[in-house]
Amino acid sequence: MPFAVYVLGLAVFAQGTSEFMLSGLVSSIAADLGVSLAAAGLLTSAFAVGMVLGAPLMALAGRTWPRRRALLFFLAVFVAVHIAGALTPSYGVLLATRFVGALANAGFWAVALVSLPAFAAILRSLPGGVRGDGEAAPVRNELRVRDELRVLTGPRLRPTLLTMALVQGATFCAFSYLEPLLTRESGLSSAWVPAALALFGAGAFLGVTVAGRYADRRATALVAYGMVALALGWSALALTAGRPVAVLVLIPLLGLLAFGTGTALITRLLGQAAGAPTLAGASATAAFNLGAAVGPWAGGLALDAGLGHRAPVWVSAALMGLALVVTGARRAAVAVSGVRVTE
Repeated sequence: MPFAVYVLGLAVFAQGTSEFMLSGLVSSIAADLGVSLAAAGLLTSAFAVGMVLGAPLMALAGRTWPRRRALLFFLAVFVAVHIAGALTPSYGVLLATRFVGALANAGFWAVALVSLPAFAAILRSLPGGVRGDGEAAPVRNELRVRDELRVLTGPRLRPTLLTMALVQGATFCAFSYLEPLLTRESGLSSAWVPAALALFGAGAFLGVTVAGRYADRRATALVAYGMVALALGWSALALTAGRPVAVLVLIPLLGLLAFGTGTALITRLLGQAAGAPTLAGASATAAFNLGAAVGPWAGGLALDAGLGHRAPVWVSAALMGLALVVTGARRAAVAVSGVRVTE
């Protein structure tokens, strides 16, 4: 593959690390800043809200920019706001940097150091033009933005986008509060937290790999079975949270199911949204991050209500139940209308 692909992969790795790494830090952040676990969890929601707004806006704004200029600008914002986030003692400032940084797909703390070599490599290796041949060229917009929005807001895509948000909400609700679950319910020491997060990540990697291989042909089956399995899996985690071995077995399995199902949902959406080539990917990002914003918030409400550290996992199971209801209602509507929907 071209070197630029690896460079972009490094940048995406840094950004993904930013979004997920708070799961292992919520107790420390809460203690350092003098806030509750729920407030620390809202830092993940703030990032996700920035992504919800930023994904479509940046997709539109970047259409006419030379690609290197756009990437360097966003990555510069990425680095700056997350250095500020790493240095601030203020919860309010940290919350703001999470939001602003997400507009550029950002991360903080040591993540900024990972971004700096990506910045330099993009400057050297990516072409400057919008055509990809090194020369600036005007962008021809084959479809108007209004036409793309009409496709994305149509009755065919709304249930898919809502399902994506619910699945991601379930994932982030439990994942954001995984560290206190492990240390306060499962009885594991804090030294186990990085290992548990790595297990979840390994499962997620396997899930994306498997779904990426088969989703083009079996997206419907992968989504259906994955959603049922996730509803059962989050319920099982809540029920067995006091058993360390069971928790450590379930964590990678849930990572596999969550990201495998998510990948299949993206494949379904892109297939349905062929008439919205500019905004389809941004809409998928926005839907997932809407869930990533609502999930930690809902889990925090359950914690603040005094329902215990297993409560966010039960909220995840409930969100998956809602996702299954949405999917079932969609299929029932299709059956009643007699219209065959290809996926």
